[in-house]
Amino acid sequence: MTLQPGYSINSTAEDQDSETALLLEEEVEKITATPKCCSVRCNLAAMMFFGFAVVYGLRVNLSVAMVAMVNGTNDQPSPKSNVSNECPVPPHTLDNNSQSSEQPDGIPTYPWNSETQGMLLGAFFFGYLFTQIPGGYLSGHFGGSIFLGGGVLGTAALTLLTPLSAQLGVKWLFALRALEGFGEGVTFPAMMAMWARWAPPLERARLMTFSGAGSSFGAFVALPLTGFICHSLGWPAVFYSCGGAGCLWAVFWFILVSDEPRTHPRISDQEKDYIINSIGSQGTPHGWSVPVVSMLFSVPLWAIIIPQMCSNWSYYTLLTSLPIYMDNVLHFELQQNSLLSALPYLAGWLFSVGAGVLADTLLERELLSVTAVRKIFTFIGLFLPAVCLLAVGFSGCSGVLAVTSLTASSALGGFSAAGVYINQIDIAPRYAGMLLGITNTFGTIPGVLAPIVVGYLTKDHSVMGWRHVFWLSAGVSAFGAIFYMIFGTGKIQSWARTDEESETDMHN
Repeated sequence: MTLQPGYSINSTAEDQDSETALLLEEEVEKITATPKCCSVRCNLAAMMFFGFAVVYGLRVNLSVAMVAMVNGTNDQPSPKSNVSNECPVPPHTLDNNSQSSEQPDGIPTYPWNSETQGMLLGAFFFGYLFTQIPGGYLSGHFGGSIFLGGGVLGTAALTLLTPLSAQLGVKWLFALRALEGFGEGVTFPAMMAMWARWAPPLERARLMTFSGAGSSFGAFVALPLTGFICHSLGWPAVFYSCGGAGCLWAVFWFILVSDEPRTHPRISDQEKDYIINSIGSQGTPHGWSVPVVSMLFSVPLWAIIIPQMCSNWSYYTLLTSLPIYMDNVLHFELQQNSLLSALPYLAGWLFSVGAGVLADTLLERELLSVTAVRKIFTFIGLFLPAVCLLAVGFSGCSGVLAVTSLTASSALGGFSAAGVYINQIDIAPRYAGMLLGITNTFGTIPGVLAPIVVGYLTKDHSVMGWRHVFWLSAGVSAFGAIFYMIFGTGKIQSWARTDEESETDMHN
């Protein structure tokens, strides 16, 4: 793939005059892409993929282990006494469920009621909310490798202390989980800041979707694996294994990764020149000063924030409530429950990676502009999953239809990874880390509100109550798709341009 002088990869032939060219040196006649296989930038994507797989393992491990940590002697009724009576319960389900939660001898359990469990599960987000924006800002100034690696290492090290903090008391465990969220909050903004310096514009979608897909892969692996470890070795082994994996990953990260191509000791000159020349001045640090006011009133930025909040409403609804729905309504056994709950994440992982490759192919062949690609993939990734969620609402007691529709919803939702979820780097590459911190902060709000709304709608444990849950998620997701189609864009914003780019505009 070669780029002609003065041609911006952010524009089509029609809007070429309205955008700044990314090639600033007039003497550059062409830039030839280096091979992707085994390149340093692809190795970076692989490291990020496994890093985010670990991150999501650290995030969801308590959700699964909680079943084994609670001894069931609290004043709450048995979960099976609250299940819906509208769907038939297999006669062997109760016996299998009671046996699967037994722990090996010597493993402690705790008399936590449902309110205490909910408080502990939500503690993570108390810390997670506060470090998104600072993490993105500091990553954009200093570089993201220290923050991404340090965030995972800190969270993993704290996870190793989970059994000890549980023995010390609920307050200690709550504080520990909040600190884990505090450390993990910097990871995604740091990723975006790093790709602003590493990802050639025509490879952004595939590199970023592959690295971010590690989160779906991590959830897919962690859900059934955590249940197996709890049953076989006891719940403390879950936190020791997850924490150890995170610490081991951090060692390789700090040895193999650099903030930018200029400082990487093992990158070839050909690849380094290709990345630096294709990104141009947008790959430089943004300094201490950022255009906060311009960001606040930027319609394209709000066009990213609103759809991500809408998409996350469905995501967090499924993340926190899907196992409950499969247990209380569809009456799946625990082993079936964990495996089927993980299936949508497998579909989302595979489709998000494929969407990244497809999006970049459309841009490489100059078939569509960046704006068109982002809007099409966002519409597919938000509106079509909404249709599938409507189907879940109509599935009633059919487990096959419900699981199929949920899996299809997550699969189609993977397309948004190449749409609105990487749009920050299109509209403001230099500030991409901070913008992701902003959008992720807003995107975490549904993680707090969605479980509360689900609890209110399903308080009678009826099929109709769960139908309302899925219908609400569908409506919210569809609204996000429509909002982005109207206001979204892939063009670099004026407040994000460098001085060099502004001077180039004045001369054109």
